[in-house]
Formats: sequence, structure tokens, C-alpha cells
Amino acid sequence: MQNSNELGLTDVTAWTDKYFSNTKAIIEHFGDTEVTYAFFLRRPVLCATRLATQWIQTQATSRGINVIIETTHEEGEWVGAGEPLFYLSGSFMHLVELETIILQKLGSACVAAYNAYEMCQMLPHVSFLAMDARHCAGTEMAEMMAYGASVGSRVAQRLGAVGFIGNATDATAHFFGCEKGLGTVPHALIGYAGSTLRAAEMFHECFPTENIPILADYFGREITDTLEVCHAFPKFARDGKIAVRLDTHGGRFLEGLDTQESYHVLGRHVPDAVRDYRTEAELHDLIGTGVSAAAIWSMRETLDHAGFSKVRIIASSGFTPQKCRSMACAKAPIDIIGTGSFLPEKWSETNATADIIAYGGTPKVKVGREFLLKKNH
Repeated sequence: MQNSNELGLTDVTAWTDKYFSNTKAIIEHFGDTEVTYAFFLRRPVLCATRLATQWIQTQATSRGINVIIETTHEEGEWVGAGEPLFYLSGSFMHLVELETIILQKLGSACVAAYNAYEMCQMLPHVSFLAMDARHCAGTEMAEMMAYGASVGSRVAQRLGAVGFIGNATDATAHFFGCEKGLGTVPHALIGYAGSTLRAAEMFHECFPTENIPILADYFGREITDTLEVCHAFPKFARDGKIAVRLDTHGGRFLEGLDTQESYHVLGRHVPDAVRDYRTEAELHDLIGTGVSAAAIWSMRETLDHAGFSKVRIIASSGFTPQKCRSMACAKAPIDIIGTGSFLPEKWSETNATADIIAYGGTPKVKVGREFLLKKNH
């Protein structure tokens, strides 16, 4: 199936809403006019319009027409609900059938940018790794989500946050200024190797100059297996060239923890954290199953006591903006977060919309959308 970035004129007609292609036929019969569209969302977002506007320019070139794109916000700028992201002017006959695909490229990237920015701001000292690709419905969506995360990250970085240091795929690494994707090891390799230590040894044999990543939850022995790898590679551990990724699923606690012990761990490090929670979800993030704040503190505590204070902790598994907020409250000692959870959780919030606000240079918009008109009209 063709990617919509490569759609030809016939393909655009096939993929657009039918009432737009019907409208094009009517305009061809009765005569063309110049129109101006306003594109917007119904919720606050960060401006991430580049993929959409680049596609418009590509279509204009292939059709041999002139279009005018008037951006109302810089990339990464906060945009309020209902505020136009950009205006598009040109031939009604040509633009009418582009609307569907423009909207597809617009809303989700802007919401992803907003979410990524929030996460980076909540944990400004933590590095983030975009691991969204596996959750995307195809490569085009993966491109939009990586782009959105990079926009949100850059805004947070300008305000002092570490932000996203890379992502999981080579194809979209350029959005983060990288030549290739980044990652640890998958559970599949641990199963193949037969032990966490053997997987680390195999990784090191194939990539001797790279840092050694540990994925510690396969056998449910996060603490035991991590220490075993660190003892097997003591120089790497002392030099900060080992990182342990915590990915414990929500059906069990990290090795050595239960509810009561989770309370005790937080009590030793951040006693006020469990006094400040407001929802059950926040409490679960703090002392529940899976990768909780208590789990991260427990791993840090264990590593430090064993003399491996430079071994870094990578946290993954459901790191949404809400979970990042909980981790910030618990001052969780995370070095890197691997996340795809900047993807919009409520997809209806990504629905971008467009309305024509002028025909032949005369302002005109449907009742109720007057707020879209240009301010000088």
C-alpha cells in the first residue's frame, strides 16, 4: 500500500472523503475560485505542522498550482483550542480534495508534541527515548509520532530539560539529530540466550565498544540478574557503561517487593510522596505492581549498596504524562525513560478540522466558526 507522502493525483482522489471529490467535480463544471482554509484543533496543542505543510507543497508542485500557506504559530509554540494553526489559500478545485489527508497529518502530531513536552518538563533531568514505533498503525503514523515527540522535546530543551535523546528506529532518528535508532535488548533475545547474563555476554561479543544494556525482568529476578551482570562486567559497571532497564509488567512486583515493602522503600527515600497522592492511579504509580517509583528506588538502593552507583536505570512500561508526574513527585532516580506513551491516549482529541473562511477574497464562514476569520477582517 502506498504511503500518503507518495500519493499521486489519482491516489489522492481515491483516499479523500467522497464528498470532497464530488465537490471538485461540481467546481470543475461551474467554475473555479480562490479559497482560504483555516486548520485548527479543539484542544490546546503544540504547533507541529511541518509534515502537513510539506505535503501540501509537494501536491501543489505536482499539480502545477500556487498555494499560500500562512502559519500563525512557530513550530513548537503553544496553540489554544480553536486557534488556527495555519491558513491555506489557493484554487478551490485543487485544494478541496486535499483536506482529508492534510487533517490526517496534522492533529496527532500536534497532540503528541504537547504530551512529549509535558513529560520532559515534569522530569527535566531525565533523558527520554521515543519507543512509539511498535504502537503505531503503520510507518506513516510512526513518522508523525516521532516528529511530534521531537517538536515537544525541543521546546522543553529550550527551557532546560534534557528531553528526548533519540528514538527506536533508524528511519526517524533524524528528527532527534541522530544517525540511527537507539535501544536496549528485547525480551526475545533473553529467551534465546537462556539467561540475562548470557544475553549481556552475547551483546558484548557482537558490540564490544557499546554500553551493555540489561533487560532484567524476563525471569522475574530483576535484582539478582542485574547484580550478576554487574559482577561479570565490573569495569563496565564502575565506568557507568551498564544500564538496567526495568520493564516489569503490571501483574507482579519487582523482585523483593510487595505492597508493604514498597511503602517502606519510599519511606526511606521520599516519605512525603505517599502523603501527596490524589488518585488511585497515582498511588499505583508509587507503590503498585510493575515499574513503580518504589521499584526504581529499590533498584537504585540495591545497586548503590553493592558498589555500582554508576549503573544507570532505564524505566519503561506505561510512562504517560500522568506517570511521569507521579515519578516527579517521588523524585524517582531514573536516568532514562523509554516511552511510546506520548501517543494520544484519547484519539478523538487528535481530530483536526478545517473550514473555508473566504471565497474569492470575500470572508465567509459557517455560523459558529467566526472565530476562525483573520483578525483584520
